[in-house]
Amino acid sequence: MKRIAVGLLAVVAIGVAAAVTFQKQIGAAIFERAAQGGQGRDELASLPDGLHVGLCGTGSPMPNPRRAGPCNVVIAGRQVFVVDMGENGNRNLNLMGISAGDVDALLLTHFHSDHIDGIGPLMLYHWTRGTRTAPLPVHGPEGVEQVVAGFNAAYALDHSYRIAHHGEQVVPRSGGGAAARPFAIPDNSATVMQGGGLTVTAFKVDHDPIKPAVGYRFDYKGRALCISGDAAKSANLIATCKGADLIVHDALQPRLLAHVEAAFAAQGSANTAKIFRDIQDYHASPEQAAESAQEAGARMLVLSHLVPPLPFAYLYPAFLGDAPARFDGTVVVGEDGMLFSLPPQSTAIDRRTLM
Repeated sequence: MKRIAVGLLAVVAIGVAAAVTFQKQIGAAIFERAAQGGQGRDELASLPDGLHVGLCGTGSPMPNPRRAGPCNVVIAGRQVFVVDMGENGNRNLNLMGISAGDVDALLLTHFHSDHIDGIGPLMLYHWTRGTRTAPLPVHGPEGVEQVVAGFNAAYALDHSYRIAHHGEQVVPRSGGGAAARPFAIPDNSATVMQGGGLTVTAFKVDHDPIKPAVGYRFDYKGRALCISGDAAKSANLIATCKGADLIVHDALQPRLLAHVEAAFAAQGSANTAKIFRDIQDYHASPEQAAESAQEAGARMLVLSHLVPPLPFAYLYPAFLGDAPARFDGTVVVGEDGMLFSLPPQSTAIDRRTLM
């Protein structure tokens, strides 16, 4: 019996070794095929002419494994702009098949940490994926110079390492980092960029006590979209976004957030509970965002920067509340990877996901 048992163990050991070897071979083959198919995917090359907006981040500072921090990518023809760059936004751009090397500029709405904490990776990939010879332009209201200077200082050593390792043919010394492009808004709105058939308008929004805080309107070939940044219900947003086809608006549902606040208070975390109470007065609720979209005459409202986190779609109706009843158009709860396309001289809005 002992010899039989030893023999069986030997057979089992041989079988396990063979299985491991087989798994290695299959795993290596799968990885090779995935690498060949996934690396360098270029969604921009297949996009038709028009105005497009992709959601590279729909989350907030609250932890949510399904959502990156606030991040939007706008494509107008062959021009590519990112609006805000929250944590993991650059990761999502890559997963969406949009290379940071193709980004023409980053536009910031304001300087809350969750809207800027992904700038470092975007700068790096803009430089290394595109072999750029000039830094990433970063447009924003007064204060953008300080933000950009901080990231440049933080990444200075990293840049020196990469130049030394890869050489200037791959990573030109002049292309690293970012360059601040500040703008002023003397009144309520101002054109901050124009060219190639595209006009970009920055407009003031209500995000007190955070000032300056702006949103952006993009007009291209008869189509228009607005991105609110962070904003309470704002008369200036409604006025500037009149006639826009689509509005991407931040949204916070106070009824749901109240439960989070109460939970922290019950745990004795009074400071954290106060933070969750404080943030309710400078973000629009889904209902208020719907009212703004209705007053602006938009066709579609896409909610982003979602507070509190929504780990699964079953929660969407509770999050939306009465929003659908306050807007005649389509209300969409944004998810990372969504892409909305507005063909020229049309009323259509096409939607698909890139992740």
